[in-house]
Amino acid sequence: MILSFSFKILARGGKLFCDFSLYKTYRVASDVPADKVWGKLINLADMSWHPLFSQTDLPNGLIPKPGLIFSIFTRWIPIPLRAFVENVRPRKFLSIRLLSIPGIEQRITYHIESTLRGSYIVYSITLKGWLSPLIWWLIKPYSAKVADELVNAARCH
Repeated sequence: MILSFSFKILARGGKLFCDFSLYKTYRVASDVPADKVWGKLINLADMSWHPLFSQTDLPNGLIPKPGLIFSIFTRWIPIPLRAFVENVRPRKFLSIRLLSIPGIEQRITYHIESTLRGSYIVYSITLKGWLSPLIWWLIKPYSAKVADELVNAARCH
């Protein structure tokens, strides 16, 4: 688990601005093959395993490609958040950016590596904006479970 954050106070035109960013990484080693984990991850229509998100507006079977824009719903409030796929490297890497509300920008990345005994999953979250400390305080307990829940869902799949 790696946590990195920065807080800057900037002065521009006689006004003070604060710039906050947070970067957190979680790692999980699993006995589940990387292909099974990847198959569960790229099915963005099925978010039943995710502790923060409940569903998306994507059809089953759609393979994510860079530039794909979709709506995602949280488990707390039924308000859709706009999301788009930034980058995909098949069977290795998926990056999604959430544009929820002004004052916060969230980027989620998944790295999946195949190992001799299964797979290694790295889940990273980056928050930027002045609302980052508040959002982090709300989602921190759920973010810690994402990689584990992905492995459990792939195991049961």
